[in-house]
Amino acid sequence: MLEEILIPDIREAVKSLYGIELEDSQLQLQKTKKEFEGHVTVIVFPFVKAARKAPAQVAADLGEYLKQHTAEVADYNAVGGYLNLVISNGFWYKCLLGIDADDNYGHKAVCDNSPLMMVEYSSPNTNKPLHLGHVRNNLLGHSIAQIQRANGWRVVRTNIVNDRGIHICKSMLAWLRWGNGATPESTGKKGDHLVGDYYVEFDKHYRAEVRDLQLKFENEGMRPDEAKARAEKESPLMEEAHRMLVKWEQGDEEVRSLWRKMNKWVYDGFDQTYRMMGVGFDKIYYESDTYLVGKKEVEEGLQKGLFHRRDDGSVWADLSADGLDEKLLLRADGTSVYMTQDIGTAKLRYQDYPIDRMVYVVGNEQDYHFQVLSILLDRLGFKWGKDLVHFSYGMVELPNGKMKSREGTVVDADDLMEDMIEQAKRVSADKVEKLTDITAEESNEIARRVGLGALKYFILKVDPKKNMLFDPEKSIDFNGNTGPFIQYTYARIRSILRKADSEELKPAASTKQLAINDKEQALIQRLAEYPSVIEQAGKDFSPALIANYVYDLVKEYNQFYHDYSVLNEPDKDIRAMRVLLSKNVAKITADALLLLGIEAPERM
Repeated sequence: MLEEILIPDIREAVKSLYGIELEDSQLQLQKTKKEFEGHVTVIVFPFVKAARKAPAQVAADLGEYLKQHTAEVADYNAVGGYLNLVISNGFWYKCLLGIDADDNYGHKAVCDNSPLMMVEYSSPNTNKPLHLGHVRNNLLGHSIAQIQRANGWRVVRTNIVNDRGIHICKSMLAWLRWGNGATPESTGKKGDHLVGDYYVEFDKHYRAEVRDLQLKFENEGMRPDEAKARAEKESPLMEEAHRMLVKWEQGDEEVRSLWRKMNKWVYDGFDQTYRMMGVGFDKIYYESDTYLVGKKEVEEGLQKGLFHRRDDGSVWADLSADGLDEKLLLRADGTSVYMTQDIGTAKLRYQDYPIDRMVYVVGNEQDYHFQVLSILLDRLGFKWGKDLVHFSYGMVELPNGKMKSREGTVVDADDLMEDMIEQAKRVSADKVEKLTDITAEESNEIARRVGLGALKYFILKVDPKKNMLFDPEKSIDFNGNTGPFIQYTYARIRSILRKADSEELKPAASTKQLAINDKEQALIQRLAEYPSVIEQAGKDFSPALIANYVYDLVKEYNQFYHDYSVLNEPDKDIRAMRVLLSKNVAKITADALLLLGIEAPERM
């Protein structure tokens, strides 16, 4: 808002003073540093050479011109090549009124002609429940979709479910061997947890089998490393799982029937987890539908000489011309791999939607995969191949090391969310007790919002490119850079607004004579930055920018609230202005939290 006023006036001032037509790259504004007086700083170095004056003189000339010709500039000070502008009281109040009048402040309008972005996230396997790693993936994907929609994109949230492959067959085979007909109903377990138990069971028996075979081969004189490799290759259990996969791809009805039944258990479990997490999808694709499309594309590419077949029948892509190695596309037995599926999924998506930008939210361990996918799609003639975006994020680590699904050492998403809600109940018990008119249902709802808000904020405030260490206890703290601290400030402001009478909720009568102190000005300026923060978060695909912005906002509000009264201020115009300021801090706080997928409690 302020830049929209200042930039044209700065252009005019420089042209009038020095006859220079400024280019966009030469116009640099930033927030004035705390050690200097002012609100906005103009960096004059980019055009001092053309002005043929010393930087300090250029800054002083420009400052005096703006003070005389721009009503919003009350004063200035020049420090070397930096011009610090002091903005008038009247402007800040008008700015606050403008923010208040815009219910969608900071958001760009979305219409039928807006560009379309597809954001893929979650991508679970149907052999196990969602875990902490999936939590970060889902929260990032959901927030990115929200942020891009706020930036004017039409957004389609999509999920590709890896519902076929050797890992699925492992769970199926283990259930047949050791399940004794167990179902979610008979065991009281969520379906995804039940199927995940048999994935772990398979690995337990497979490891035991490999150990026995390895010992046998070593006793026959084979070196330990050779014995282990041969044992893994000749494991009867793994061979049976591979035979099951071949049968599945051949359409064997017995295998397909079991597959459909167990996948249905998993889908029901996933849906419960997604609802608890507060995420969803506009379109779900299934690998079982897309892999055949991918196989067809690979086979056509083979006929065109884009790929080659080895003596064992497997199909490969030679990527040496791109500085990479060879990539397997079809196994010797004709079964497909993840790359094949992703080629098919990409084709189907572009048939279904007029996608302008395709974003894959997938961890950084798959950087190579998406580099190869982009090359292969381009090689196959899909013009959008080179334009795909891999939103590569870091892994979530635990104090006791990495998670391994097959060993059953994961942090389960369902258990994690329930634990966070229980922690919120314990930590906020003394605060909730102060609400004498609260029901048990309302208390539980507050705990749900606070617990899940703590989890989401702790994960999203970190630069997504970085690996992170998840610490539940730190995340639930009501002080510091946490979700509960932000939620508590929001609830405090909502309490103030409920207590304000109708007169206090009206804007102050005067816009010129109203005395707005430094902390109030700083808060309004912080609110005015919100549109640019949303825009930058969209460009960078970084929910962390939103998270840390809203933390800075509420921290600044708490400092203001500590020093100044809102409802007990004797001057009615200043009181009304502070109520208005509080109302809009709450509005922007709630909106920023919504972009992060976090619900803001009205009371805490």
